[in-house]
Amino acid sequence: MPSWGAVAYGVALSVLLAIVAVRLLLRERGFAVLAVAGLAAGVAPLLWDLILRHTGGRFFTDAPGLVFPVSYEDTGSGVFATALAALVLGFGPQRAASGRRLALTAAVCGGSALLVDIYLY
Repeated sequence: MPSWGAVAYGVALSVLLAIVAVRLLLRERGFAVLAVAGLAAGVAPLLWDLILRHTGGRFFTDAPGLVFPVSYEDTGSGVFATALAALVLGFGPQRAASGRRLALTAAVCGGSALLVDIYLY
């Protein structure tokens, strides 16, 4: 089970990566969209880690893979971040955006959280 310092480090990196990815990949300039994307990519993995800590940490085992060693913990962070981003962006700053744009933004947030969990902590 990662330490609280490692969790804080991962959350901060998830926030930064999501903001940079949404800004550069999607060319999004709206402060509200960038802020919500970062918030979702940070809060969702933190909540998922809290849930897993409550279970005793039995999910912190990476699958046997060299290129993409994903675990349930990593996958949950990505799924939670995607879901939270879709909800908050859809009811918030992207409520008038197309479904495709909203889904793409949420997927970038979830992908950012997933990649940080797999490769950076």
